[in-house]
Parts: sequence; structure tokens; C-alpha cells
Amino acid sequence: MSCQEITCLCMLRIGDTAPGFSLPDQNGTAVSLDDLLRTGQVILYFYPADFTPVCTREACAFRDRFDDLREVSVPLVGISPQSVASHHRFAQLHDLPFPLLADTDRSLIRAFGVSGPFGFGVRRATFLVDQQRRIVNRAVSDLFLASHLSLVQKVLDVAEPER
Repeated sequence: MSCQEITCLCMLRIGDTAPGFSLPDQNGTAVSLDDLLRTGQVILYFYPADFTPVCTREACAFRDRFDDLREVSVPLVGISPQSVASHHRFAQLHDLPFPLLADTDRSLIRAFGVSGPFGFGVRRATFLVDQQRRIVNRAVSDLFLASHLSLVQKVLDVAEPER
């Protein structure tokens, strides 16, 4: 039996298949993985909580790269367990132009295996998913952002010749 069949107690790895989902964004609009993948790859980043210092720095760093990602047609989506209303306030306060999905029952957090130790909290993890729903890259670092930003830069570097 694989890890994924046991309610995914371990984090998904490169080569694994990303589970499908449909979750509300900060405006209450349903966003699905299938919709996100229509134009190509997608970056999904999981973060512990709105308005915390590291999560705010991460969201703002991704915001600052958003236009570059849009230029190469790679959507970026944040996912955490806070409510639609919390995400709405967070996105407005920091001018976040990308969807923040409310995984209030933590089903997607569990499916990706990014629950914190003993099921508390959420691990900071970023996944690059291709159109076949295969994870082609990931970054995991709970406190430091460099590996997450490096993943975004790699996506942009690969797409650069196509611009």
C-alpha cells in the first residue's frame, strides 16, 4: 500500500500525481486544479496562516513575481486552512493578485501530506504541477523562503527562451 492510499501521511514527492480539487478562493469563487492546468503548469504553495510574518513575506515575494509568471502562463495559487473572509482581508491588505484557496477542512492539506507534526499546523511547501497532474518540482522549508522563491525562478528560467 502506498503512502497516498493511507490518507497521505507523507508529503507528495516529485513524480507523484497531484490530487484533484475544487476550493473557494478569497472571493468565494470555486477554483479547481483542472481549470488551473488548462494553460500549462501551475504553482501551488501551501502556507500555515494569513497575517503571520513569514507567510506575509512569502505572499508578498510571490506577488512581486506574479507578473513574470503570468507572462509565461504559469498560475500561482496559495492554499491554507483559513476562511474565505480571512483570505479576502489578507489579499486586499497586501494587494495579492493570485487566488488564495480556503482549505478549511484541511482535506487538500492532508492529500498533499503537508500537515504539520502530529497533524497540527501546515508545512510550508511549494509544488510545480504539470498538465498531467504530475509533480515536477517541489520546495519544502518551514521557516526559510529561499527554496520556494528559487523554484519560481527555475520556472521562469525554463520559460525564458519561450518568451
